[in-house]
Amino acid sequence: MRKLHQLGGTMPEPQSKKLMTNNLNLRYCVENLSKNPGAEIIRYARRKPDILSLAQGEGDAATPDFIADGARRALDDGKTFYGPVLGLEEMRQEVSNYYSRLYNLNMPTNRIYMTGSGTTAMHFALTAILNPGDEVVAVTPIWKNLLGAIELAQAKCKEVALREIDGRWELDMDKLMSACTKNTRAILVTSPSNPTGWVMSRDEIRDLLEFARSKGIWIISDEVYARLTYDTPAAPSFLEQADPEDRLFTINSFSKAWAMTGWRLGWLTGPAAVEPIIQDIALYNSLSPNAFTQYGAIEALRHGEDFLQQQLDLWQSNLDYVYERFAAIGRVASEKPQSTFYAFFRVDGEKDCLNFARRLVDDVSLSLAPGCAFGKVGQGYMRLCFAVSRAKLENALDRLERGIKT
Repeated sequence: MRKLHQLGGTMPEPQSKKLMTNNLNLRYCVENLSKNPGAEIIRYARRKPDILSLAQGEGDAATPDFIADGARRALDDGKTFYGPVLGLEEMRQEVSNYYSRLYNLNMPTNRIYMTGSGTTAMHFALTAILNPGDEVVAVTPIWKNLLGAIELAQAKCKEVALREIDGRWELDMDKLMSACTKNTRAILVTSPSNPTGWVMSRDEIRDLLEFARSKGIWIISDEVYARLTYDTPAAPSFLEQADPEDRLFTINSFSKAWAMTGWRLGWLTGPAAVEPIIQDIALYNSLSPNAFTQYGAIEALRHGEDFLQQQLDLWQSNLDYVYERFAAIGRVASEKPQSTFYAFFRVDGEKDCLNFARRLVDDVSLSLAPGCAFGKVGQGYMRLCFAVSRAKLENALDRLERGIKT
């Protein structure tokens, strides 16, 4: 048994995957897949009936009726059969229309591929370009599932960390470029960043595109949080500056902006030449995304701006409140994010974020994501999702304050 801390409970030491599977002859990369500390904390916290969780990246608003109604109508109309592998043409066209409105882009549908989640889009992109032993240079901190996807592709990951300078997270572009070698197949960037809220500038995007072109390196841009910005309609996109045939994949999802986390629907964009490749990968993976969910997503893109703005207004108010409370609590250090609905913070004296996360569960029934779940640079940090009601947020921060002062 492993003692969690002097006041807490105990949790059985899990058997190693290798011990449990060593007679099954499984793939090496699966048997040795690195642990996800964020998922570990969520599982650990669920044993407590009174847990308050701000550990996952979702709000507490249900999907709005106008989106759900679109899916209901599709179900009523019998839209429950296999659909096109890369998504309904109407759905792909609606994404194209969305890019036209948002970025003034002419994005043909043969560059848009609907997927069963943004995570699935990442797996498709990596499957298309990586060979075993290839290298991916990833800007961190970053969501652990993306790093895990690289492991499953049997590639190597090199982390290049953002740095905190004068109250902001910044990317050292020279360091990022210097990290690339002859074995580098792709550069992975999440902007806006989960968990820091950092946003890549248009100048940085231009410079990285030029560098990647010169080296023949792919860029994979995770733009799932592009609409979660507080002073602009959307974060800058690589698509705004890229040529149509650039080695560029962008990843997006309906989960965050339109409160559709459980719908599991996203999309991938790439050069038109890869459409048949992505189609084959999708065919052998999941065949096609659910048809009726796409009809809900069409409504989200057509009519979702008012709902999104209401959410942004709440999140902005919550963001200000979180940092007021941080200042009052003391011992909390954090850079106010430019975007997203996360506070990524450190508590003075708490260097082991995983242990601190467990103690918060045990002592005050609060579940937060440990920063070590987002890469090496995240050690010592915690992530709090503030995309919730003010009452729930106040309760969570009251618990955090008690947990810090215990």
